[in-house]
Amino acid sequence: MDTHTRQYPVTFTDAEWRQRLTPEQYQVMRQHGTERPGTCALLHEKRQGTFSCAGCGQPLFTNSRKFESGTGWPSFDEPLEGAVETTTDRSYGMVRTEVHCSRCGSHLGHVFPDGPPPSHNRYCINGVAMDFTPA
Repeated sequence: MDTHTRQYPVTFTDAEWRQRLTPEQYQVMRQHGTERPGTCALLHEKRQGTFSCAGCGQPLFTNSRKFESGTGWPSFDEPLEGAVETTTDRSYGMVRTEVHCSRCGSHLGHVFPDGPPPSHNRYCINGVAMDFTPA
């Protein structure tokens, strides 16, 4: 599925996205960038609660599914049902699975098959792409 042409339930013009997001959020979420590892406060968030898309507010992950991957980015083994979609990312000479918000299409990060059981997934998510709400 092409995130550039798919119509999402939440849409904004480019100017509206730039107004809603910080420059770093815009670069990551709308231009498919990556934040520097270890720079996000959410990496160390340990309270129970929900991580939501910073672009549209859709709940994405719960802290009960978060784990320390040692990568420098918040990592989860499973998203909330229906919260994210994936596409094949062939940038930089690699083939990876990109993760984006199913509600607004914003780039969140990538998923890798090297996580803990039982899913064995590691959703490696840019912290600037999420907001956290404590339980």
